[in-house]
Amino acid sequence: MSARFGLRAANAFRQPVFRQQLNNNARFAQRRMQSTAAEAGEATKNESAFSKLWNSPVGPKTVHFWAPIMKWGLVLAGAADFARPADQLSISQNAALMATGLIWTRWCFVIKPRNLFLASVNFLLFCVGATQTTRVLMYQQSLKGDSVGDEVKKAAKQEGKDLEKAAEKAEQKVVAK
Repeated sequence: MSARFGLRAANAFRQPVFRQQLNNNARFAQRRMQSTAAEAGEATKNESAFSKLWNSPVGPKTVHFWAPIMKWGLVLAGAADFARPADQLSISQNAALMATGLIWTRWCFVIKPRNLFLASVNFLLFCVGATQTTRVLMYQQSLKGDSVGDEVKKAAKQEGKDLEKAAEKAEQKVVAK
């Protein structure tokens, strides 16, 4: 019986103290959140541009900042390929860059926080991929058939040969008479 009384007494004393402690913690947290929100509102008014960038949801402390920085490497690599001949470019690789840029540009406007920096790099990735894909397709088309310029050159050469033959025939007739 004494053991039972001891446990009841301990529980009786422990519960109200514990509940009271929880209530005090909740009140303290609520007061702290109110003061923090008020201080944050005042602090944003007095922040410098660097501080606003540093603390923004897409600032350097987040992946939303560093992902576009790293993705610029793809854009620069694709732009460096502008100097390469079209026969050395991969159509599948450049089509993949184009599709990736297009899909993720759209996605940048859907996600929260909306990241315009990431959208810009993805749009330029799309532009680089589209340009390179167009170059490769035009090169492949030129292999299948001659372009208009090549056809004109061939026609001019043929006309030149025909004119030379006509001139030789006329010269032979003049010499013969």
